[in-house]
Amino acid sequence: MILASKRALVLVFDGVEEVEVVTPIDLLRRAGVHVTVAAVGSQLEVTGRNGIRLGADCLLADVKDDDLYDAFVIPGGPGVAEVRKVTRVGMLAKRHAEAGAFVAAICAAPTLLNDVQLLDERRHTAHFSVKSELPNLDETVPVIRDHNIITSRGAGTAVHFALELITALVSEEAAHEVARSICWTN
Repeated sequence: MILASKRALVLVFDGVEEVEVVTPIDLLRRAGVHVTVAAVGSQLEVTGRNGIRLGADCLLADVKDDDLYDAFVIPGGPGVAEVRKVTRVGMLAKRHAEAGAFVAAICAAPTLLNDVQLLDERRHTAHFSVKSELPNLDETVPVIRDHNIITSRGAGTAVHFALELITALVSEEAAHEVARSICWTN
């Protein structure tokens, strides 16, 4: 196991795309990153888009505004539409980005980053279903890191997304080690 002293805050919410939340949590933990899972809403348990129930470590409401993590991770799924209405999520994403932390979003979640101007002048990707909102998204690659903003296309790119987070937070060697441990061949 790689020893990393990094911390990541990963959001969960009703309607989350389960693969996009479980994959980063699992692979980040394999890389030694301390992951805190925070539920957006009033319950620690959420139900993903495919009916899988997921448990959080805490409520996002319990996360202090000044408690900055090394990475702030927002998975996608149809629940993103409701999460975009929670102004605190955008505020925390922006605060983390401005502090130099990595802010990562996959699938439809990059729209939330766009809402708070974090994609301005940045290369990014997202799910094809949000192209009308993000007309400059690059659909040719599974994941893009532009400075401290990491975006990815969807459930099928969740491993790419998680490995890029590991590269950013820990090292490329750690990402290779985790990839090898799960027999990732892509």
